[in-house]
Amino acid sequence: MADTLPTRSATDFFSDPIDSQPLWFKKSSFLQPEFDSEAYISDLRTLVSFDTLRSELQTHLASLKHELVDLINRDYADFVNLSTKLVDVDGAIVRMRAPLIELREKILGFREGVESTLVAVQNGMRQRSEASAAREILESLLDTFHVVSKVEKLIKELPSVPADWSNGDVNSMARSSLNNGMSLQHAENETNLRETQSMLLERIASEMNRLKFYMAHAQNVPFIENMEKRIQSASLLLDASLGHCFVDALEHRDATAIYNCLRAYAAVDNTRNAEDIFRVTVVLPLVQRVIPQSGVVSGASGDELVDDYQQIEQYIEKDCKFLLEIASAENSGLHVFNFLANSILKEVLTAIQKGKPGAFSPGRPTEFLKNYKSSLDFLAHLEGYCPSRSAVAKFRAESVYIEFMKQWNIGVYFSLRFQEIAGALDSALTSGSLLPVQKLPSGPGNSQDLTLKQSVTLLESLRSCWREDVFILSCSERFLRLSLQLLSRYSNWLSSGLAAIKTGNAGRNPGFEWATSAVPEDFVYVIHDINCLVTEVCGNYLQGVLQRLCSCSSDVLNVVKQSIIQAGKSLSDLLPLVMNSIIEALTEKSVEDLRQLKGITATYRMTHKPLPVRHSPYVAGVLRPVQAFLDGERATAYLTEGTRNELLKGAAFEITGHYYELAADLVNVARRTESSLQRIRQGAQRRAGASSDVTDNNVSDTDKICMQLFLDIQEYGRNLSALGVKAVEIPAYCSLWRCVAPPDKQNGISF
Repeated sequence: MADTLPTRSATDFFSDPIDSQPLWFKKSSFLQPEFDSEAYISDLRTLVSFDTLRSELQTHLASLKHELVDLINRDYADFVNLSTKLVDVDGAIVRMRAPLIELREKILGFREGVESTLVAVQNGMRQRSEASAAREILESLLDTFHVVSKVEKLIKELPSVPADWSNGDVNSMARSSLNNGMSLQHAENETNLRETQSMLLERIASEMNRLKFYMAHAQNVPFIENMEKRIQSASLLLDASLGHCFVDALEHRDATAIYNCLRAYAAVDNTRNAEDIFRVTVVLPLVQRVIPQSGVVSGASGDELVDDYQQIEQYIEKDCKFLLEIASAENSGLHVFNFLANSILKEVLTAIQKGKPGAFSPGRPTEFLKNYKSSLDFLAHLEGYCPSRSAVAKFRAESVYIEFMKQWNIGVYFSLRFQEIAGALDSALTSGSLLPVQKLPSGPGNSQDLTLKQSVTLLESLRSCWREDVFILSCSERFLRLSLQLLSRYSNWLSSGLAAIKTGNAGRNPGFEWATSAVPEDFVYVIHDINCLVTEVCGNYLQGVLQRLCSCSSDVLNVVKQSIIQAGKSLSDLLPLVMNSIIEALTEKSVEDLRQLKGITATYRMTHKPLPVRHSPYVAGVLRPVQAFLDGERATAYLTEGTRNELLKGAAFEITGHYYELAADLVNVARRTESSLQRIRQGAQRRAGASSDVTDNNVSDTDKICMQLFLDIQEYGRNLSALGVKAVEIPAYCSLWRCVAPPDKQNGISF
């Protein structure tokens, strides 16, 4: 906070007071608790120099010393009078010392008493705690002994348990069995006996659970160690009795006895034993009827699992459903069991591994896929017995389920399919020439629109990736990548071949030999097939792929759609390259006829021929390759009107450009030659003394050449018009006209 400005007198308004300080120097900063001298000097260093700061601090120090002296002088009289007022101080001290010493001794004695009492109380509490712990251990040992004795007694009572606790006279049961309903009564007695035994076993299991609790809290106790043999013997007897009762209940489908036995197994935390008993007693005989393990079945048909799964599903519905319903009942407390995985699926997996090991082999992809899909359907059937989603998740998390899925080597299957699909396309693309479909035997796989074997093979390969007997949903991203790779391989085959044609290295690069033997008519097939492939890929093919992936999210489907459309676009981007190759080939043929115009110079150079009046014969052949191509059978059948016009216009522009280059070069050479001859003639006339001012009114050879070229381009323009191309719209033709036309016809192009 800013310091209060010092009060000034009337005479100080125009001059600083003696103790005035600058605004940057604040005395209140020294009184702050967090005052730091180094930080204070560092902050002020940016405002003033060290000398100014040191001078101001010295002035402040002198002011503080002056204030200290004033304070001492002001209270000096009171300080001096203090010594005169203190009388008999030593005596007062002696008088106060005695009661203080006495009070101190009393406090020390009371403190010792309190400490001794505290020690006694602590010892008593410790003894009490030890006694309580010993009592708890003793009670636990007594409870353990009583539980062991109770369990042993209950186990001994198992064989002689009466059928009815209220009136359990066995002799009365024997007498009642003499009536006509003896067999029915006997069956009812057996049912009651099983139910009673199962209830007793459940009770014994709960006692065994208590016994395990006591043993866990009384470890390393000699009494417990001495009773360990009795406990183990009781546990073994309980397991054996519970196993016999559970087997008997399963054989007779006694729901009450099964429920009690399962609760007993859950109480002793021995669910695995119950699952194994159910697997061996019920599931094993059923599965062995379907997949016998006596001999391994070999062969493609012998390894099929479709019919086996159907029979097993029927057996499960008939002989296992009753137990699954008991174990999955709501609020039954039997959710700890997983008979689907650890009994049914485990036995099915073992039977397939021993009886049909070839079913898991991906070496036969078609049979492997059929078995794999039927296995997924079987797992889905088992999941149908799960009462909730959490039960399904638990079923899928079981080690048996994971082991079953590991048996299906999907990676190897996809590798084989990849080699099969990609290998077929690669074999077709490595052919030395473009093979039209008409030369091949017609088959159901050939598309009616495509014309080349390479294109047909590509479309078949693309469709193979998503066929029902090839596609696997878990490998959908791999098959999508394979589809895009097939399209990329085809595009690269075309673009590389076209590039090799342009560079002249088609014959040297392996795989591009087709580009050497290809003629413009062959590229008609390429253009047609590209258009058909783009339409199919971005249309029906794309819809088929999205239909296969209908279970995926909309975001995934959008990504798949965009990737396939992008692949189709990259294929359509090759159309300009193919059309340029056709145009270049046609232009090259036309330029061969254009080169004949060089003979015009020999015709009119120093031959004294009259001025030409008709076009040269070569003009009629300049556009003949283009017209022959467009009127050909392939172009007429497979090229659209727009593509034909685009090819015609592109070829006309290219041919006219070459025409202009050759004609302009010819005219320039003729004019330079004419100028040189004119200079030589004038030099000879000057040496002969003749007048050099005489003008030759005869038509020059250059004018004759230009006139001949003018007549030729007029005919060429008429030929372009006959094909449907306006010559005036071609910049090279306009330049050619201006180069050879007479002065009076420079301004307008007319034929």
